[in-house]
Amino acid sequence: MKISTFFYILRQGFANIRRNILFSLASLGTIISCLFLFGIIYAVVVNFQSGMQELENTVTISVFFDEDVSDDTIQLIGSQIRTLDYVNTMDYVSADDAWNKFVEQNYDDPQAAKNAFGEDNPLKNSASYEVTLKDVARQPEFVAFAQGLSGVRKVKSSDVTADSITTLSSLVGYASIGIVVILMLVSIFLISNTITIGITVRKEEIGIMKLIGATNVFVRAPFIIEGVIIGAVGSAIPLVLLYYMYDKILTYVAGRFKVVTTLFAFVSQHDLFKTMIPVGLVLGIGVGLVGSILTTRKHLRV
Repeated sequence: MKISTFFYILRQGFANIRRNILFSLASLGTIISCLFLFGIIYAVVVNFQSGMQELENTVTISVFFDEDVSDDTIQLIGSQIRTLDYVNTMDYVSADDAWNKFVEQNYDDPQAAKNAFGEDNPLKNSASYEVTLKDVARQPEFVAFAQGLSGVRKVKSSDVTADSITTLSSLVGYASIGIVVILMLVSIFLISNTITIGITVRKEEIGIMKLIGATNVFVRAPFIIEGVIIGAVGSAIPLVLLYYMYDKILTYVAGRFKVVTTLFAFVSQHDLFKTMIPVGLVLGIGVGLVGSILTTRKHLRV
């Protein structure tokens, strides 16, 4: 394609937007609204998943050993567990550590409880490995693996907690995908209507162009450019707004609700938008491109 042809097509794309300014603005407003909502949903979901990941890291699985097991066997069990790529952390808890933790959590005066038992440790057979997983959904798989290891007496896991986290994460993910798909379909519909009107207005002109030898690509290109421009602008505006809004929200929450920030670590602006910006632009441009291609194929049969 010649450079002059490319710029002609580009000018025609902008001209089409000007000819149908009201419908173009309606399409633009729809994409802005849809991608603004998409950005909000994306930010919520990313922060939710981050919170779920932190919660998963608190779900521990305790691997207890047989009585009078040797240190070598304990080391071997640990090395076998470390070979699993979905294991996140593994900490050894001695019998003394288990006893100290127990009295701290269950007695108002931990030292008095320790003195009452003296040198006798009621949890002398409670040494264990405390394990967290990268994906809590794989907890049953890990439990089955650990129970099959020689020297392991019992594996204690939190099945209800793990199942609840997995189910909640799945529901949020599916609901978010459904909402985004609906928003994108609405945007495609409005862009298609805008381009259909442009084609109708220029029907005679397009017919003449076809009679004098214009190719289908040459005729369709301005309308495709029109859709891409609307999609690109419609995605850039909400992304800029969300970028500054998210920073303001984080600053406000950190200043007014310090308790929230100590309990929940929000995803940083950089980490969030390094993915949201390219995804948002691709969605906006993609919606404009798909809407224009579908419409031109349907209506430009001249």
